Amino acid sequence: MNRKEQKLTVDETVIQRLKSGNPLLHKEDFEATNHALTEGDVIHITDDRGKFVARAYYGKQNVGIGWVLSLDEGEDITASFFQSKIEEAVRLRKRSYEDEETTAFRVFNGEGDGIGGLTIDRYNHHYVVTFFSEGMYTFKDWVIESLLTLDDVNGIYEKKRFATDGKYTGEDDFVAGTPAEFPMLVKESGMHFAVNLNDGPMTGIFLDQREVRKRIRDHYAYDKHVLNLFSYTGAFSVAAALGGATKTTSVDLANRSLEKTEEQFLVNGIPTDDQNIVVMDVFRYMSYAKKKSLNFDVVVIDPPSFARSKKKTFRAAKDYRAMLEEVIAITSPNGVIVASTNASNVSLKKFKGFVQEAFKNSNQAYELLETRGVPEDFKTSGAYPAGNYLKVLFIQKK
Repeated sequence: MNRKEQKLTVDETVIQRLKSGNPLLHKEDFEATNHALTEGDVIHITDDRGKFVARAYYGKQNVGIGWVLSLDEGEDITASFFQSKIEEAVRLRKRSYEDEETTAFRVFNGEGDGIGGLTIDRYNHHYVVTFFSEGMYTFKDWVIESLLTLDDVNGIYEKKRFATDGKYTGEDDFVAGTPAEFPMLVKESGMHFAVNLNDGPMTGIFLDQREVRKRIRDHYAYDKHVLNLFSYTGAFSVAAALGGATKTTSVDLANRSLEKTEEQFLVNGIPTDDQNIVVMDVFRYMSYAKKKSLNFDVVVIDPPSFARSKKKTFRAAKDYRAMLEEVIAITSPNGVIVASTNASNVSLKKFKGFVQEAFKNSNQAYELLETRGVPEDFKTSGAYPAGNYLKVLFIQKK
């Protein structure tokens, strides 16, 4: 069944942007039409002569108000449209499905796979669908029905990331199929990680950092003391320990980080005796380390784009450079800093500028060893560079 379409007109500047492949819609694109839109509305976009430009849907996110779904006038937005997009995404991940050493990966990556505001991840044979707007959530049934046609699906969970007050929406995220038992053990490059698909907005591991963890394990950790800041469940620390690190120190403010990090070590057969897990504000810990003249061979720093503790607010675009200066002070000579940000408002050029300024202010030389972004299963579009949000720099302090 086709949805009723709202016809809206845009100007030539918007038309050129959409035709170039950038699928994001902004509030100002339709201000001149003064037309009320409802979450989930399909929008039939035309030029001022009534000629078709694109079909989109209305769904408010922090980045915009909706996404283009098709530039083909003959392509309607139906259940079969969603199924074809998901089937194509699965086909493109054939290598991921066949990789026995990695059983957790991204199956569908929003606008990169043709439907902005929607992601689908696979953990063993269970799928997690994340909806980033109420508008996209109105298409839920079509998404779930499409996934249930896959041969390997055991169960499906959902994440609703569109609460207006910033809180997570939902308590029981199980949707269809057979519920999983948690903690569930998944594999990543031969490492094991415990995840829970029904415990709030996050699962216990950030899949977009897979290649970074592997690089730390295979190339940077051996015989090193590794400091992992904003450590969450300690996945970088596990990778470092499996790579031969002499010791890891994991620091996170969340009380549950201690239990969760211990769990990740233990499922990999790593005794926790030689691993230091600290529940503390990261900024306080860096001040403590500097005061005690502690130095680390490798420092991994992967903060959220925005974080707030009792005494400090962190915004990546504003505060990352200053934080890097503190990290530089506790990094050993010739040590390596793995600096990461997922802030879409910080470009790679700007991020490298933070590094340059931080080392200059610290009167230290450095060498940029390598740069990483999202792995290949996180498909992106060159016409929408913000979709390639992850920036990871491996930096050696000279």
